[in-house]
Amino acid sequence: MDDILKKSVQLLELERVLKKLSDNAVSDRAKEEALAISPMTDIGEVEAAQKRTTDAKKLIGLRGAPGFSGIKDVSAALRRADAGGVLNPRELLDIAALLRAARTVRGYIGDDSRISTCLDEIFASLSVNKYLEDLIFGAILSEEEIADNASPALSEIRRKIAHGNSKIRETMQKIITSKSYSRYLQDAIITQRSGRYVVPVKSEYRAEINGLVHDISDSGATLFIEPMTVVQLNNELRELAAKEQKEIERILASLSAEVSGFTDAIYRNFNLLVRLDLIFAAAKLSYALNAEEPSLNTRGEVYLKNARHPLLDPKTTVPITVGLGVEYDTLIITGPNTGGKTVALKTIGLLTLMAECGLHIPADSGSRISVFGRVFADIGDEQSIEQSLSTFSSHMTNIVSIINHADDKTLILLDELGAGTDPVEGAALAVSIIEYARALGARVAATTHYTELKSYALTTDGVENASCEFDVKSLKPTYRLLVGIPGRSNAFLISRRLGLPDYIIDSARERVASEDVSFEEIITQLDKKRRILENELEKAERIKREAEERLNSARRLEEQLNSKKDNATEIAKAEAARIIKDARAAAEEAFIKLDELKKMEKARENTQMINTARAELKRGLNIAEKNLFAEDKPKTHMPPPRELRAGDTVEIVSLGTKGTVIKPADSSGNVEVQAGILKINVKLNDIILLEEQGAALGGFISKKQAELRKIAISPELDLRGMMSEDAEHALEMYLDNAFMAKLGNVTLIHGKGTGALRKAVHGFLKKHPHVKSFRLGNFGEGDTGVTIVELK
Repeated sequence: MDDILKKSVQLLELERVLKKLSDNAVSDRAKEEALAISPMTDIGEVEAAQKRTTDAKKLIGLRGAPGFSGIKDVSAALRRADAGGVLNPRELLDIAALLRAARTVRGYIGDDSRISTCLDEIFASLSVNKYLEDLIFGAILSEEEIADNASPALSEIRRKIAHGNSKIRETMQKIITSKSYSRYLQDAIITQRSGRYVVPVKSEYRAEINGLVHDISDSGATLFIEPMTVVQLNNELRELAAKEQKEIERILASLSAEVSGFTDAIYRNFNLLVRLDLIFAAAKLSYALNAEEPSLNTRGEVYLKNARHPLLDPKTTVPITVGLGVEYDTLIITGPNTGGKTVALKTIGLLTLMAECGLHIPADSGSRISVFGRVFADIGDEQSIEQSLSTFSSHMTNIVSIINHADDKTLILLDELGAGTDPVEGAALAVSIIEYARALGARVAATTHYTELKSYALTTDGVENASCEFDVKSLKPTYRLLVGIPGRSNAFLISRRLGLPDYIIDSARERVASEDVSFEEIITQLDKKRRILENELEKAERIKREAEERLNSARRLEEQLNSKKDNATEIAKAEAARIIKDARAAAEEAFIKLDELKKMEKARENTQMINTARAELKRGLNIAEKNLFAEDKPKTHMPPPRELRAGDTVEIVSLGTKGTVIKPADSSGNVEVQAGILKINVKLNDIILLEEQGAALGGFISKKQAELRKIAISPELDLRGMMSEDAEHALEMYLDNAFMAKLGNVTLIHGKGTGALRKAVHGFLKKHPHVKSFRLGNFGEGDTGVTIVELK
């Protein structure tokens, strides 16, 4: 990358955006790669990167972000394992964590074929190795601890070590608690020196304890002696510890050998996970910036709709809408200092670089970005440079380098072009530089204070004025970018508001060239007309929105009326069919229960009543169903059987829909009816009263159900001799019939026996919906061999 290009990228502060991207990444490698991203110049590569960011953003919206914890660079460990080296526990745990991350991320996409993205191939390329993952995690508990079950040999060695430690402590415990030895000890404790168990002995009693001295206290008053009775045991422990370390080294070597067989797959997983981490970091940044994917082109066309600078506070940032390369190839931005000119310039450049890095831009949908070969910027803070000569020289040095590298694939951003020297010469140079860049085919955006550049933009095809709005009343910039309007000087107005005497201002006016005064007056008039047009446009937009809302509301209302009119008959039929279906189901259930009751009670006298009730009920249902689905005939109006009242349900014949009476008929025969969301007046002869529709069928069913409930049912049920499952089945049928027969209390005979049947019956009764309470029988009722049940 050329020095001037690097400097331009730094001036536009792309690295600060990449720092935000890095902060959204999880792994250290992805964070590093985020900071190293550079703009791409191939539109195919940019489109692919934008697509990846968009698809990752979609997946986050549907499933949340995948987890990328545990991704560490294990390339050095893999190379050593591949060369036959032995990895330490930390390196093996990092490899296992990477395998777990690959398995987790691979599972994130799942097998849902309904969601297809350009990232599917990357997810599918991740290889899962649960075998090696479990092998490492099962053998290594932490960086300092190997699991006992890492191998049978290690488990056996540690068992022996534990036994040896226990035996030594038992032996030494006898020593420190012995009456003959306790007076020789400094403290009655067991400790260790150089990995061997010792006791603290007073120095004057050294000869009384037979053993090896391993240490002496700083004062010399205490000797740490290993009693001879445990020397051999300590030696055995040391041997076991050596065996343990040797077995651990063998286990690590075995695990390292297992890793060496999968180094390529593990390294590929690492690279894929880092890539996915970086892609999803871009998606997270898009969410944070409320950004969108721009459409891309190579024609030099830039259109930013409500664009926001990504490094400014979004709560206070004023969006700008600006274009370049369509109707004009050069934009001249004028306006007061601190009014937003430089921010507008940086926004154009920085959003272009972001898009070329595959990042979404903080602008509304519909924005367009051209993929430029180079983006050059000369942006500096004049206040940080002491001398005008150095300011001019610094800017001109940059500009010389820019025009030497510019071509028709270049975006050039120039801040305060021509500043720092004589205004006349500076303005002339500025125009010449712009003309040269335009001749190369470059796209140019420049800020200036020079009136000559405003005039140049007004009189030159392909060059457009823009200005940053300034509120003279508040003496504050609004930061709005107005394309097509040159900026006003406002120097005299601001000075007057700040208290400068009028005679000084008038004197200043006389010193300004007449053509300059005329130009400013023209700009003032244009600004006034712009404000008037903006107000009128805002009013027109508001009226248009209100008209559209009313039109949409009217269309929705019309659709609702048509839908209700078309579907009223079908809805009524469906509802009636549902009622008859429910009635049939209830009747069939009653028939089944009555048949079972007849078999249980052998009540032959009830057979005729049951059959008669069944026949009449089915006949009534069949008649209702036949009438319901008979061929539709034109409805003839029947006068209401009584005077309508508020709340009556009626059918409006002309609309084919139901409604509720709000006000009865007035003297003119008009009835106010609520039909859905509408209140309408309907003629009395257009109304059919529906208050008793279905009443005959309901009354018929109720009457027959009442007759069925009169059938005799025994107040007792004998369950003795039944298995628990059979008893529960019989009990459920009996309780339902007893409930239908309106029995208040029933007796269940289960016998005493082992109590298993009684327990099963009581457990069933606790869950039955018809049971209010139950108890064991009292003396004279059957004692504990029966249960008295109270029904609801």
